[in-house]
Amino acid sequence: MIQITPLTPIIGALIEGVDLTNLADREFADLEAAFTAHSVLFFRDQPAMPPAQQVAFAKRFGPLHTHPAAPTLEGNPEIFVIHTHAESKVANGNGWHTDVSCDLQPPWATMLQMHTLPDTGGDTLFASTYAAFETLSSTMQRFLMTLSAHHESEHIYRGRYADRGVDDTKRTYPRALHPVVRTHPKSGRKALFVNPSFTTRIEGMTTDESKALLQMLYHHQQRPEFQVRWQWSSNAIALWDNRCTQHFALWDYWPQERKGHRVTIKGEQPYLDPTTPQHINMRLSSKL
Repeated sequence: MIQITPLTPIIGALIEGVDLTNLADREFADLEAAFTAHSVLFFRDQPAMPPAQQVAFAKRFGPLHTHPAAPTLEGNPEIFVIHTHAESKVANGNGWHTDVSCDLQPPWATMLQMHTLPDTGGDTLFASTYAAFETLSSTMQRFLMTLSAHHESEHIYRGRYADRGVDDTKRTYPRALHPVVRTHPKSGRKALFVNPSFTTRIEGMTTDESKALLQMLYHHQQRPEFQVRWQWSSNAIALWDNRCTQHFALWDYWPQERKGHRVTIKGEQPYLDPTTPQHINMRLSSKL
């Protein structure tokens, strides 16, 4: 029987009593409901999933997304190998971001299983972008709902994986214009959809105006009250919804190694439905 334990009042739940390699349809439906309710799900003590099995599980959520830059596992192009070691120049996820928000249809969900871990460190922080939007003033909410932002990736991906054999000389990296506030298609809640890694500017604003507004929003999004911190264990799995979260994979373990397999599920083009009811987190709003 599935056991669901919320880890904070805002975001994240620990799921126990399931084996993701052998999940009945009714259990999967319960898992989907928990995913919508908690935005990030965590699983410990799972079997190490062979690539084909991880891909098959992820496909139960929908068609898979292809990363525009990263090298993939030989024979399993859906698998993005997350690997950082003593010779790495960069660590994937080391900065607040929403996965590949530069795509016209960014991935809506990401599944990561970690196989090799450092002795200490390597945690991942997740933050609720629902809470970030819902705790803004109604005046700021209405203003942001009129705006769109540019999400770009050239500055992130160009040459990033050269040390892993990727020649991107002739590659064009994606960019997209998305609403600053997006509606979640299942929950109906609104989320603040900008992030400091991919979002470069607000459409229709001067450079100074755009920079000032984005810096304010980033600072607000990163409030500790909106976060959950996940300490990995061998073969643990995290499943997160990119439509309403951001995350930050801490690179505090150099020169030790951290390695795992990631799969992402293709999402819809972000949209805003201004007619959906407003959700206001009064407990957090009262602290402002």
